[in-house]
Amino acid sequence: MQHPSATQRTQPQSLSDLFVSFTVLALQGFGGVLAVAQRELVERKRWMTNEEFVEEWAVAQIMPGPNVINLGIMIGGRYFGLRGALAALAGMLLAPMLIILVLALVYAQYASHPGVMGALRGMGAVAAGLIAATGLKLFPALRRNALGLGPCVVLGVLCFAAVAILRWPLAYVLLGLGLMACALAYRKLTP
Repeated sequence: MQHPSATQRTQPQSLSDLFVSFTVLALQGFGGVLAVAQRELVERKRWMTNEEFVEEWAVAQIMPGPNVINLGIMIGGRYFGLRGALAALAGMLLAPMLIILVLALVYAQYASHPGVMGALRGMGAVAAGLIAATGLKLFPALRRNALGLGPCVVLGVLCFAAVAILRWPLAYVLLGLGLMACALAYRKLTP
């Protein structure tokens, strides 16, 4: 079987295709949108390769706002300009917003029920597992990164240690390690 990134890349056929695709992606993204976005955009739709996904996800993470919405805006903008960015944004927000409004009304009635409280605690473990699984799935893309696998792993470990262990603010860690990664990549890519 051929690897998804080795197959021919496609693109959204229309603004409505973009809107529907991001609506479907948003409706699947319960606590693990990274895994869903990678599967939908790389493996299923083939709108980007794993390497492109890793690079664009990194950009989406350092921009203000929700990562997947930033990614949707970037993809929509790439294929259809401002109209595409707005179609992807509407796809990401419309249906989930309606569902969240209904769930908020229901949750207000049953928030103190022990079954609801237990279910919400259990979902946290599932979300963490989805993020870890997606990280492992995207790990091979780092081998083809301009920095090489070793420096990418070192930067990833430093980021994890700074945020998870030392509890430094994410903005400072991204700024510091991001600038370091940019400088290293620039040195490596310029003759």
